[in-house]
Amino acid sequence: MAHPFHLAFPIDDLEQTKAFYMGVLGCKQGRELEGKWVDFDLFGHQMSAHLRDKSQISIGVTGVVDGDAVPVPHFGVVLPMDEWLALAERLKAHEGIEWLLEPKIRFQGQPGEQGTFFIKDPSGNALEFKAFASDSDIFAT
Repeated sequence: MAHPFHLAFPIDDLEQTKAFYMGVLGCKQGRELEGKWVDFDLFGHQMSAHLRDKSQISIGVTGVVDGDAVPVPHFGVVLPMDEWLALAERLKAHEGIEWLLEPKIRFQGQPGEQGTFFIKDPSGNALEFKAFASDSDIFAT
């Protein structure tokens, strides 16, 4: 089993962030320094949300992947296909999700074919969730 990764990312509202990551995405909360930062378990990975002023959080640069504009920077996780499909359906039914790219299959029929979607958290951070039919395709060239 691979070890989980750790990512620290900026947020502008702790309570909205907790409501989104726990209530919407289903993360468990880890440690918290009240008024400063909070950790989440995002599908087994340690995510640390650090409070910053809105002026310190900036997303707007995009790249292009398989014809779609994608935000840079972004972060997320690779899920098993059944979990990805379930999460996509749950988020489609949830009011208030800000979609940057709705669920789709990219690179169809090619190495690395994958399901993907992008959403924003309440602080404007871009998250990507993806899945592959086979784990061997994750690093396909």
